[in-house]
Amino acid sequence: MQTPKIDQIVFPELGKQTYNEKLQQAQLQLMKFQHGLFQTGKRAVIVFEGTDASGKGGTIQRLVKNMDSRGYRVHAIGAPSAEERAEHYLQRFWRRLPKAGQLAIFDRSWYGRVLVERVEGHIDQDSWEMAYDDINHFEQTLVNDGILLIKLFLYIDKDEQKRRFISRYENPEKRWKLTKADLVSRQFWPQYQAAYQQMFERTSTQFAPWHLIGANNKLHARVKAADIVLDKLDHHIDLSNVSLMSPEVQVMAKRMLDVS
Repeated sequence: MQTPKIDQIVFPELGKQTYNEKLQQAQLQLMKFQHGLFQTGKRAVIVFEGTDASGKGGTIQRLVKNMDSRGYRVHAIGAPSAEERAEHYLQRFWRRLPKAGQLAIFDRSWYGRVLVERVEGHIDQDSWEMAYDDINHFEQTLVNDGILLIKLFLYIDKDEQKRRFISRYENPEKRWKLTKADLVSRQFWPQYQAAYQQMFERTSTQFAPWHLIGANNKLHARVKAADIVLDKLDHHIDLSNVSLMSPEVQVMAKRMLDVS
């Protein structure tokens, strides 16, 4: 298994027309796989990490567009509360794991321990060094319990991040998205690059590999993320056994609505 390399990342382009076609197809397939999770009682977890302003939230919105909102949960993870700081740092994530037939999506995750908490000095070195083993054991437990775990990292370069921050600042509809935390973390750019690479080296495992996506082009990043998720779900669920409508409802609809 090859470890992702930040310094070898490429940033493919994707045109609007091709994007629309590919994304629409992917969204329909993702909907089918969500029904597959429900009908088989299986569970899946998708972890999104990435540089600030790399498009995690927008990508998640596109992935779930055609899904039944009752079948998935998106967990936007911020700084732990006072109550959560009094617990083991993984405890708040255990509580958010999906039930049978459900999908859980984490917009940031337990990797904050070895990223923001490490880089910005919220914990000491012994704590973040130990976290790599904690995380690997945690993820191994999830996989052993039958959960499909997909880890995506969206990466943009420093110049593109600056462009996106300026765009947020200048757009009244998006100004709220530019936070103090964004600006503070930008000052630690070199430290974050080192932390990202070490995270990949220590936690990209056979059972839970990282998928690094060059996200300077948002359209490419969204389609690439969808393709990775679909590929992993395809190995987890057999769509030939999945029905989007129960036979009983189909018979009733044909009889009562005069449809074929």
